[in-house]
Parts: sequence; C-alpha cells; structure tokens
Amino acid sequence: MDGYLSPVIVLVILIGYFMMLIGVAWFTGRNNTNEGFFLANRNVPWYVVAYAMIGTSISGVTFISLPGSVGLDAGINRGFGYIQVVLGYLVGYFFIATVLMPMYYRLQLTTIYGYLEQRLGYNSYKTGAVFFIISRTVGSAARMFLAAVVLQNLVFGPLGVPFVATVFIMLALIYAYTFKGGLKTIIWTDTIMTTFFIAAVVWTVFSVGKVLGFNGIGEIWTAVSQSRYSQMFFWDHFATDPNHFVKQFLSGALVAIAMTGLDQDLMQKNLACKNIKEAQKNMLVFCCYLIVINIAFMILGALLYMYANSLGIEIPAKSDQLYPKIAFSHLDAAAGIFFILGLVASTYSSSDSALTALTTSFCVDFLDFEKKANVPNDPYISDSENEARKAAIEKQLHRQRTYVHLGFSLVFVVIIQLLYAFSDGAVLGLIFKLAGYTYGPLLGLFAFGLFTKLSLHDRYVPIVCISAPILTYIIEISSKQYFDVGFLTILVNGVLTFVGLWVISYREVAKG
Repeated sequence: MDGYLSPVIVLVILIGYFMMLIGVAWFTGRNNTNEGFFLANRNVPWYVVAYAMIGTSISGVTFISLPGSVGLDAGINRGFGYIQVVLGYLVGYFFIATVLMPMYYRLQLTTIYGYLEQRLGYNSYKTGAVFFIISRTVGSAARMFLAAVVLQNLVFGPLGVPFVATVFIMLALIYAYTFKGGLKTIIWTDTIMTTFFIAAVVWTVFSVGKVLGFNGIGEIWTAVSQSRYSQMFFWDHFATDPNHFVKQFLSGALVAIAMTGLDQDLMQKNLACKNIKEAQKNMLVFCCYLIVINIAFMILGALLYMYANSLGIEIPAKSDQLYPKIAFSHLDAAAGIFFILGLVASTYSSSDSALTALTTSFCVDFLDFEKKANVPNDPYISDSENEARKAAIEKQLHRQRTYVHLGFSLVFVVIIQLLYAFSDGAVLGLIFKLAGYTYGPLLGLFAFGLFTKLSLHDRYVPIVCISAPILTYIIEISSKQYFDVGFLTILVNGVLTFVGLWVISYREVAKG
C-alpha cells in the first residue's frame, strides 16, 4: 500500500480538498451578517438541511468506531446490535419533530435554551446553556481526537509533524472556512462532505466484497447475514448485558432527544429552514437516511472482520483501528484515498457545525448579541446617523464573534491534547458515556418545563443540575456488581435532575 499512497500524496489530496471547501466558504460567506452566521437567514431548503445533517450526526467517531464495534467488544459480540440504538433514535426524532421543533419555531428562538428562560427562569436558562457548551465542547473534541490520531499515524507522523501541530492544522482549517460564513457556509460544505464519506463507505464495502469473492450487494448481504456478526437483537441477561435491547432502545431514544432535540448544534440547522413544515419534512427524511447509513456502516464492519479472519490479519487491540488498518495497509490506493477523504469529511462535517453552534450559544446566551443588535432608533438623530450607529454595533459584534470562534478552537486543541495523553479506550463508548453525564441535566430541565406546570425556585437550579451527574456516577459505580447501567446513564441522570427540580418547585397561586 505504501508504494501506491505515500503520506505526501495524501497531503496533496487533502490540500486540494480544503481549498475546495475554502472556495465554497468564500462564495457563501460574502456580505454575511450575524443573522446569516447564526441561522443562515432562515432560508435554506429543507432537503439540503436533511442531507447536511447526516454529516453532523455521522461523525468521524462513527465512521471508524461503528464498523469496529461489530466485532468483539470487551468479550461481547455486539454484531448488528447498534441497530437497537438506531430504532430508539426514530422514537426520539418523532418526539423532536412533533413536540420540540413546533415550540422552537413558535418562540422564534436563535438558541433553543431561550425556552428555559421563558419557562423556568434566568438561572435555568444559563445552566442549560452551560451544560450544552460543556457537552458539545468535550464531545466534539473527542470526535476530532480520533481523526487526529489516525491522520497523525498515517499522514503527518511519517512526515515528521508532531501531534500538537497536527491538531493545530486541523482546527486552523475549520476556522478558515467557518469564521466568516458560519451556518450559512456549513450547511453547504456539509453537503459536500456528506457525499464524500458516503462514497468512502460504499467504495470500501464493494472493494472488500470483491476481494472476498462476492458479486454485488445481494451476495454481500447474504454472506453478512449468515455470519457470526449479524445478530441484531439481544434479549438475555437484562441486568448484566449492556447490549440488552431495552437498554439500547431506551438510550437511543433519550440520546436522540438530548443530543439532537436539546442540542443547539443539530437544532440550529433545523431552525435555518423556512418554516416548521419544512423543518419537519427535513427530520422525516433525515431519519430514513440515518437508518440506511448506519446499516451500511455495520455491513462494512462485518466485511472488515470477515476479511481480516480470511487473511489471518491480526485484529487491533482497539477496535477503532481496524478500518484504517485494512483500508490503508491491505486494500488498493483508491480505498486508501476514499478512507482518508471519508474520515476527514465525517470529522469536519461534525466539528465545524459544533464550533459554530458553540459560538452561537455563547454569543447569544452569554454575550446577549440579540439584545445588543436590536437597538431602537434614536429619535433625536437622523436616519443616516441611526444606520451608522447600527452598522458600528454590527461591526463590534462581528469582532467579538470572531474572538469567541477562535477561543473555542483553542479550547478544542487543549482537550484533544489531554485525550491524547490519557485516553486508552474506544471513543464511541466514551462519547455515549460523556453524553449521559452532560446531557442528563438538559433532559431533566426540558422535561420539567414541558410536562409540568410548576414553577421553580430558580436560584437553586444550578445546584440540582450539578448534583445529579455526581449522584448518577455514585449509583453507577456502587451498583456495578448487580446491575450494568450501560448507556442508560442519561436516563438515571435525567430522572435525578427532574426529581431535584420537583423538590425545589412550587405552584403559582393565582392573584385576585
């Protein structure tokens, strides 16, 4: 393989790829305003959003980790068990489309956490925004970490580039094509990147299938369905098996609600649609895409294990490394090129969106951009002076937004370096575990707002939302011997948050 695809050739391909993205960013970011940066002027066709959202949802972690998870994971053959989580996603997305999105559109929100201020109070609003920022910052940095390690091992490391420089390069490229256009640029660049990583999966599936002697998708599916990796549903040992259907299905539904419906990143794209009907169509089509693509990833995983077993290739200790090892070292040059482009596309389509969502949340939720921008006209000065005054404010906010965008980029670098120093496990599981602890309080806050009519002693909300993850961790550790919580951490955390909020609640007494 090295004879066909040297690190220098890969680097040239990547440079061309990013020059294309920067060109798209320049075209879409011309004369962009804060409204264009945050919500793409609420004027993006729904079918474009649906396609772009695939890239945001299927990150580089899924691109590498999901195929690897089909095999043995801590002694458990997971097979196609991830489909249980995907089925749970569908329930979660239905709730988002029918309950959450209509509410967001009705309230005309720029960030979805504005709902918490209107329903529960100022401290609830700020607490929800803080938990989103923590969740998305750590989660997105973890996603980028895996891609950075692969690129370091296959491309930059052999060229003598240190890991920290690799990370800086990756973040600098994201910053280069997002700092000006924001969401307006990202939706269009993500459509390109989604196409690349889907092409990578399809190409690899047929390449591996051909080597194994399978002609066409029919023979590939028959072989995979008859293999030891094809089990989809796990019904035994509810208490001890983290792959049990109930645990996976429930966690899938809750993770979809929390990591999509309560997440500024994914919802920001939905809010860019022209109206609620188009946003709901977007969500329905997105669900269909998601099922097909996740099944494709699992088929790829089964084929990779079958390929490795047939040729006696040693399975890496970290399942995350199986796909890059085979694509880059055992298949032809085209497979290696598609793998690199697919990895970069899936990583960047998730990370660029996260960076913009974090910038949006911080600017709107903590720097009060909307209030500063919507200043009334001064009746004592002329119209031209009022226009100049508003232009000056817009320019100042644009400068602040640029600093915030850069600041989050640097925070990503620090977190990735820490993960590089201390992480030693598969990243897909890490992402779900982090989500359970950080999105649980968001789940509890929104559930309390939506399903009760109670008011809160708002000043105590931060205490409740900090205590819930701590109690969740204690429960998980102390019950490990008797019950494996698995990915249901988010349910335990959300319930504890809800109960804590109920404790500090009261019923409004009607006046008069």
